[in-house]
Amino acid sequence: MSLASVSLANGELCLAGVLDYRTGAHLREQGKALVAQVAGNEVVVDCSAVEKASSVGVSLLLAFSRDARAAGKALKVRAMPQELCQIADVCGISALLERA
Repeated sequence: MSLASVSLANGELCLAGVLDYRTGAHLREQGKALVAQVAGNEVVVDCSAVEKASSVGVSLLLAFSRDARAAGKALKVRAMPQELCQIADVCGISALLERA
């Protein structure tokens, strides 16, 4: 299993690795700081490098969305993995995660 990370590249947040209970808290803190660094009025979260995700991944995206709104920015998600889409659908929150 690989480590998970969140980084800022080309003005986008990039999530990578396994998003679960072991990595969630660390990613949450890092992501919150990175959202504040994104220039402009939109934060794009690229999930194309996510290998596996639990409901923690959805929770992270919702937290990043709150952080973006607090900073006066919109949040969009690119390449959301199918398992995250399914979790969001089951929870009835798909509409809260706008796709890029």
